[in-house]
Amino acid sequence: MTKTIMVSAAVVLMCCMGARGARQEQEWVQAMRTVHAKFTGKPGTFAQFGDSITVSMAYWAGLRWGAKGLNAQAQKAYELVKGYMLQDCWDKWKGGDYGSEGSMTIRWAHENVDPWLKSLNPEVVLIMFGTNDLNQLKLDEYQQKTRQVVQKCLNNGTVVILSTIPPRSGQLDKCRQFAEAVRKLATDMKVPVVDYLEEVLKRRPDDWDGTMPRFKDVPGDEYQVPTLISRDGVHPSNPKQYSGDYSQEALRCSGFGLRSYLTLTAYADVINEVLKGQQE
Repeated sequence: MTKTIMVSAAVVLMCCMGARGARQEQEWVQAMRTVHAKFTGKPGTFAQFGDSITVSMAYWAGLRWGAKGLNAQAQKAYELVKGYMLQDCWDKWKGGDYGSEGSMTIRWAHENVDPWLKSLNPEVVLIMFGTNDLNQLKLDEYQQKTRQVVQKCLNNGTVVILSTIPPRSGQLDKCRQFAEAVRKLATDMKVPVVDYLEEVLKRRPDDWDGTMPRFKDVPGDEYQVPTLISRDGVHPSNPKQYSGDYSQEALRCSGFGLRSYLTLTAYADVINEVLKGQQE
């Protein structure tokens, strides 16, 4: 790899899945309220630690200028985030000094999370590493270092949202293993998680992979394929015709759009349940 939200109906918060439902949902809410009680920084700061799929301006930044096609619940989430988050966190909190850079793994985050927390002191952080890790780290190291990075953030008073990676062409089984590791960590550490992998597979179970022959002749660069993973088989897609569109059709065709949408609703849940919940 080189360069580079239906209140939670689309976001899988592991603590509220299945029969565990309301009890574990309450666990992550209460746990994150306890974490947030220690927070000493500026409200509205939202950092995102990750690799090229995070540092890319195709992710998150465009929401600053508007969003069309949102359903009623997602529109409320958007208005909440727009009114709460610091504006610079849309598009200026990008790059190595802010915790996102192409080609990086959780090792990089493990080495640099202390200075990031010191300089940024974010109220909330979303963490997604793993796409590069698939070929560079064994699963146990990935789990261990992710846990340690999350714990440092929690110790700082920063609320953590974990995210699973998107599927990668030819490595779906391994992606599932890494995603399951993230889900287990989220349950163990009582933090919410965006299940990006599951959302991609739910929307395009048979044709998420832009390397498939059916997408070979789609005009434009590798990001223009009308499915969720681009023609390079690694990065989310970003078709121009779905720019700024978060309708259900668009969420099946734009991988970066889907990730931005999932992040939006997850962050809105945290604002409602944790940040504003403590102000009531």
